[in-house]
Amino acid sequence: MSQMQLEMARGNFSVRIPRTGQNDELEGLAVLMNMAAEEMKESVFHSGFVNPHYNYKYMVQSSFLLDADFIIKSHYGECSAVLGFSSDFLLDKAFSSLLAEESVLVWKTIEQKIGLDPNYHTIVELVYSTENELLAPALCTVYGSPLRSEILITTVTTVVEENVLKEVLATSKHITQRVGFSRSSDVQMIQDVYDYILDHLDTPLPSMQELARVFGTNDYKLKFGFKLLFKTSIYQFYNSERLKKAHFLIQQTTIPLKTIAFMSAFATYPNFSKNFKKEFGYTPMDIKRGLKV
Repeated sequence: MSQMQLEMARGNFSVRIPRTGQNDELEGLAVLMNMAAEEMKESVFHSGFVNPHYNYKYMVQSSFLLDADFIIKSHYGECSAVLGFSSDFLLDKAFSSLLAEESVLVWKTIEQKIGLDPNYHTIVELVYSTENELLAPALCTVYGSPLRSEILITTVTTVVEENVLKEVLATSKHITQRVGFSRSSDVQMIQDVYDYILDHLDTPLPSMQELARVFGTNDYKLKFGFKLLFKTSIYQFYNSERLKKAHFLIQQTTIPLKTIAFMSAFATYPNFSKNFKKEFGYTPMDIKRGLKV
């Protein structure tokens, strides 16, 4: 329920609590929260806002080096990006101060075990509390180093990237500027197109006429509506998202580059490489390969 509240606070009203079927107070609370989320979602759409969801996730690795008192002496990787704190802020902080309440006791137990056995190491999920007081679960590997009286913590977590900034979302004021684009049904239709594209990044993009026919509209309203709500064209969005997906696969897997090109709906590798360099400023072969499949 707390996770659902966090998602709703960030503008995502699509999360629902699974029903248990039990006739108790907890089930009643779950029903009430689901109803509230549905009402808020309808209210937002009625006002002409569109929920951009979170369209792209990527894994990042970061590391903390602690002294014998479990104070952060240095950190590497994407610690600042994951937690939102500045690099200087993290230094000389107790590692436990970065954790959510639910993980503090888990960490205290690990501290005790390292105190008894300096060679102690473990893999555990810890939940960080970010600068914005959001929860960031991460898989952590903890290593004790008795020779240097240091503790190394490496973490792998998933960062969520929003596609559209809040200040560029379209409201009813913008929508009513053009005749023929209503505040509710057309906004929902454009949202459905958005979701469709994200679900089909591995296939060629249909023509505007075909896409319009699928969603029961015309190509003018489709192109105009998408540009209005997301500040980009349908093709630019599709191309950017499939290249982001390809970038992720290159970094995190050992899938051959040509296969990734085909998985991203590019007919040939040279065309894929050309578009990739235009998007990121470097070629697929310039990326250091990461996790193994």
